[in-house]
Amino acid sequence: MSLGEGTNIIVPKVGMKFQDENEVFEFYKNYAYQIGFPVRKRSSRKDDDGVVRYVTFTCSREGCRLSGTNAIMKPQPTMQTGCKARLTACSELNGIWRINTINLEHNHKTSPSKSRLYRCNREINARVRRRLEINDVAGIPLHKSFNSAVVEAGGYDKITCVEKDCRNFIEKVRRLRLGEGDAVAIQAYFSKMQATSPGFFFNIDLDDEARLRNVFWADNRCRQACKEFGDVVTFDTTYLTNKYEMPFAPFVGVNHHGQSTLLGCGLISNEDTRTFVWLFRTWLQCMHDQAPSGIITDQDRAMQKAIEIVFPNTKHRWCLWHILKKLPEKFGGHGYKASILATVHGLVYDVQSCEEFEQGWNKMLEDYELLEYTWLTGLYNERSRWVPCFSKTSFWAGMSTTQRSEGINAFFDGYVHSKTSLKQFVEQYERALRSKIEKEFQADFKSFSHMVPCATKYEMEKQFQSVYTIAKFKEFQEQFTGKF
Repeated sequence: MSLGEGTNIIVPKVGMKFQDENEVFEFYKNYAYQIGFPVRKRSSRKDDDGVVRYVTFTCSREGCRLSGTNAIMKPQPTMQTGCKARLTACSELNGIWRINTINLEHNHKTSPSKSRLYRCNREINARVRRRLEINDVAGIPLHKSFNSAVVEAGGYDKITCVEKDCRNFIEKVRRLRLGEGDAVAIQAYFSKMQATSPGFFFNIDLDDEARLRNVFWADNRCRQACKEFGDVVTFDTTYLTNKYEMPFAPFVGVNHHGQSTLLGCGLISNEDTRTFVWLFRTWLQCMHDQAPSGIITDQDRAMQKAIEIVFPNTKHRWCLWHILKKLPEKFGGHGYKASILATVHGLVYDVQSCEEFEQGWNKMLEDYELLEYTWLTGLYNERSRWVPCFSKTSFWAGMSTTQRSEGINAFFDGYVHSKTSLKQFVEQYERALRSKIEKEFQADFKSFSHMVPCATKYEMEKQFQSVYTIAKFKEFQEQFTGKF
């Protein structure tokens, strides 16, 4: 059944309330489908905490195209008619969204029968995508595959895409399947690296149709670094994706200068448990089955399950930076949000015992009437996974996601980006790695040729001065002198 078909038209009205922004948009989109006009998100505004509080959805035919002088005599077709139909909504203090204003008048014709052709309503469902892929591998022309999908759906008016959408989809699949020679080129490149660089390790995972699905690699320096700095590892897939939308998945440690150091990396096609299990097992094999003592990730359930399977004895912790980043949105428009966030921050970073934390947490729930925020209970129950809460040493705290992400950004920025092909990616990775090695060598030289004078006459400070690098001794010295 098409969107909105067979249902009564519910007209938007000022004061209507919804659970979140997405529910507002889906409601307006459903109404637009039944009336027969396209919609889009026009604009939004955020509060001081970066949380979206106000949105405007409009008819997609709003606005006017500005044409240059060369186009005056040859104007091109345009959807834009300057239509003023729109809906605005905002988030109230309790987090509920409310429609503020609504304009239902259009300056153009509308037609429900044509709604399925507007881009905002078109999508290829999973069943059709799979059929298109199978037929393409079998050599069946696309127009025949599309006609088959139309017949199976029960007619053109029952299918949620047009032939052009299917053609674009297949072209993208072919690029991924063939990788424009990337899969073969990567294997040849890695084989060359393995022959010329002792200790170079790689593994390529192909699917049943011989398409590149996942890839992992690490040079000998990464493998040696893992022996020294692989006790605590951070793992994140949010830094960037390549041109085929394959997330970059680096394993990162911190070296003796406090610098981020790469311990191997992969490109993956999915972020499900099966993929993470393959990647973690491959990394473990590469690192001579030396599992880390601890691993820090965001709150990804598929990742958590894979860690339990591959690293059963490894302490898995969630990055506190990710958790705290979500809190402003979670508290919505609570009147004491700023005070709540400050209290949580103090509990996390300043308490010295579990008992003190629990007392402060319960007091916060009572003072700010937060008992109705049921998600807080789940967060509290998982508090043992937070980093660095309840940790009295820098063992975990020194591995914050902020530090790690900044390090990885600085590591790869200028070398790879979202349009980088697979082969280009691994080649640029080598260049980035050489640059990182040089920076570490320079830090080694500085610690070799320079010295930070002791600030006190205590023998303990001299002992740390003699064995620590400059970066780490300065961290110790700041904490040591702060005790006085």
